[in-house]
Amino acid sequence: MLRVRIGLLCLAMMLIFGMALEAIGKQEGENAMCVPMGDIELMPPASVEAKRSPVAFPHSRHFNNDCKTCHHKWEGRAKVQNCTTASCHDQATPPKTKEKYLKYSDASIKYFKYAFHSQCVGCHKAIKKKRKAMEMSHTTLKDKLPATGPTGCKGCHPAQE
Repeated sequence: MLRVRIGLLCLAMMLIFGMALEAIGKQEGENAMCVPMGDIELMPPASVEAKRSPVAFPHSRHFNNDCKTCHHKWEGRAKVQNCTTASCHDQATPPKTKEKYLKYSDASIKYFKYAFHSQCVGCHKAIKKKRKAMEMSHTTLKDKLPATGPTGCKGCHPAQE
């Protein structure tokens, strides 16, 4: 009797697994979501002459974040648009203000460089601050924080050869 139950359970699992694979196969095409797994090269808009090397952004290392942390205008199904071409952070020249790029404001965040620096460096500094606070309080790292990313220019923009 036990063997019959195990057999039926295996058959049911194979049926469910097969249906899931078929559903995944039907999603291929325009509706399928493709998530880049390697490094994504972040560069300024084509109209801007780069002063530093492009940034090799390790996309898969950031999967512990909610996608909308960076892709804040993405609704969840459509293809993710490049921020420098989607009328989001496409301003090619810095705003005429005395703000530093880590000051987040509506005027400065349209400038692509300030947006990336505010988001990336700001997040890395926040993680660094949390890690330091945990170390100072002698808290164990049971709530593991990700490794702190670079916060200086050369950490993201290596010297060009």
